[in-house]
Amino acid sequence: GDLLDIDFLREMSEKDNKIKSLVDMGFPEDEANMAITRCGVDAALTVLADSVYASQAAGDCHYGNLSDYELGGRKRARLMEGSKKKRKRYGGAAQGNRRPLDGSHEEPMPLPNPMVGFNLPNDRLRSVTRRLPQQAIGPPFFYYENVALAPKGVWATISRFLYDIEPEFVDSKHLCAAARKRGYIHNLPIENRFPLLPLPPKTIFEAFPHYKKWWPSWDPRRQLNCLQTSMSSAKLTERIQCALASSGNPPPKSVQKYVMDECRKWNLVWVGKNKVAHLEPDEVEYLLGFPRDHTRGVGKTERFKSLGNSFQVDTVAYHLSVLKDMYPNGVNVLSLFTGIGGGEVALHRLGIHMRTVVSVEIGEVNRRILRGWWDQTQTGTLIEIADVKSLTDDRIATFVRRFGGFDLVIGGSPCNNLAGSNRHHRDGLEGEQSALFYHYFRIVDAVKSAMGRM
Repeated sequence: GDLLDIDFLREMSEKDNKIKSLVDMGFPEDEANMAITRCGVDAALTVLADSVYASQAAGDCHYGNLSDYELGGRKRARLMEGSKKKRKRYGGAAQGNRRPLDGSHEEPMPLPNPMVGFNLPNDRLRSVTRRLPQQAIGPPFFYYENVALAPKGVWATISRFLYDIEPEFVDSKHLCAAARKRGYIHNLPIENRFPLLPLPPKTIFEAFPHYKKWWPSWDPRRQLNCLQTSMSSAKLTERIQCALASSGNPPPKSVQKYVMDECRKWNLVWVGKNKVAHLEPDEVEYLLGFPRDHTRGVGKTERFKSLGNSFQVDTVAYHLSVLKDMYPNGVNVLSLFTGIGGGEVALHRLGIHMRTVVSVEIGEVNRRILRGWWDQTQTGTLIEIADVKSLTDDRIATFVRRFGGFDLVIGGSPCNNLAGSNRHHRDGLEGEQSALFYHYFRIVDAVKSAMGRM
């Protein structure tokens, strides 16, 4: 069958643990399995959870190739119900509770629908006023990002640590041609934002007109799903080509469904008769708002991984645009979990001069990408730190004295596994990841205190 052989998984203990964690979080096993196939076994649980939600949203809940589910429609309906109830109980799309350790007091944080944050460019109707808690008011300004569909309790916890600020949930499909459901907690003003120009294309065909030629009438997609950190295999695209070649035109519904599920899951596009392919890295750069060739010069797999974990630049720039008038002489930025520099590219594209950026990024490939871009485009100072643990409160205080404070502390811990995983893995990568968010708020706090003493 197309789905992985479960017995084979048994030998892969890491994969097993991941599946167990996802099942404990309330996801059906086969969907957990597929998420791991899509994102890779080393993907963080938040990313895997995001992927399961994405495929459920796209309507491709395969329940295995188990014919008894097909035969017993009622049984299948019961299972779907069961997983819905479970998802409700575990926070699902409605986020967890104020006391993550005590499931009896659920205080869900529902995701808005549509997911457009406090307002969108040219959407003056929805303008929201918000009052920040006294202790949240800057400087410094801070901006924190994480996947919107984090497991139960995560957003409530993050919000509690970041001065009880309400998250702004945005799906980038409202700003560009690809979905990216993210939550942002920040203390930036929300009046007088403006978008980056030119406005990016909102549909697949506007972004890539040449795909229209081969696009079949039965593929209804106008936008792409969330851009993942990995790409589809050549085997899969070959299988799809064979399935279509041996079908009529249009192919039978069952073949259409199979092909559409795979196309949505992997963001495949039509490049020839019956022929799909994954996006190229420069197309992903374009959709995410990066300059062409931003990640070029590292391996293709690495490029997909770095891009899959990055900000969508137009979305972030819209939120950061308010800084432009406030800091005509430029900003000092403390950039945590910088990745390939989505925040920096956003500031640059807004025309905000970065006098200094202190960047904390563990990935050597990402540091190389950022440094390459910085040297080509910036005149300010870039200070690179590999490990967030080495950014002690003392070191922060020294930077604050040296630069007269930070104007912006920005960061998204892409693999922030505050998310449930630390219940199962108290060590290794997962345990490490869960500490990342803790460092974010520790550092924001240290910057605040040091600037308070200035």
